[in-house]
Amino acid sequence: MTGDLPRVSVVIPAYNEGDHILPVLDRIFEAVHLPCEVLVVVDAPEDTTVPVVDEYSLKEPRLRALVNTYGRGPANAIRFGIDAAAAPVAVVTMADGCDDPRQIDDLARLVDRGVAVAVASRYMPGGQQVGGPGLKGLMSKTAGRSLRVLAHIGTRDATNSFKAYSTEFVRSVGIDSRDGFELGIELTAKARRMRLPVAEIPTIWLDRQAGVSNFRVAKWIPGYLRWYRFAFGPRLTAEQIRAYGQRVRKEIGQ
Repeated sequence: MTGDLPRVSVVIPAYNEGDHILPVLDRIFEAVHLPCEVLVVVDAPEDTTVPVVDEYSLKEPRLRALVNTYGRGPANAIRFGIDAAAAPVAVVTMADGCDDPRQIDDLARLVDRGVAVAVASRYMPGGQQVGGPGLKGLMSKTAGRSLRVLAHIGTRDATNSFKAYSTEFVRSVGIDSRDGFELGIELTAKARRMRLPVAEIPTIWLDRQAGVSNFRVAKWIPGYLRWYRFAFGPRLTAEQIRAYGQRVRKEIGQ
């Protein structure tokens, strides 16, 4: 990366990926043509991902490993990464290689044009989910399609983590999720309640081919349901949304 600020910050939460992250990084740097930085966020310095990323960064100065100080778990890692992002657009993608990095530029450009949240959608025409747990896919598809029809949320795939965000928008409303990947639906619901534009492009999601998934459906269902319900309701200001988030964190003791 040159001295100019990047146009997109790619945030990747990682947990003991080790060498499994190498092909993911290769594909990202091959696919992304916008000026970018890539932030791999881990929970601890001894995470096996760190030495791999540090070595890779010797040949790729746009890459950095960050140690999250907000608390363990993917939500805190993503929150930390977005706070550290230098670009006006943050794209969240996973370290497991399930997402298509060729779409990062297109997602970022949608935010450049004024969209608060740009979604890579598995459930719109042209999109597809290949593999993965059947129950998880059914729940995700049902939630996404019902939110679009009933809450007019602007996407058929509110639960997908592969999204681009206006960093200004995220910092104005905050991220209240602390445990899992539910912050994707959280921020989409918050954009809807502020009546900010949400857009989507089709994506093909492929289940990871190496390593073990850290997604835990049962543990994170309550968080998903909370933000699903929040998507319905009258228009709110950023201040009102922040106040709601403070109440949520108090209720769950965080």
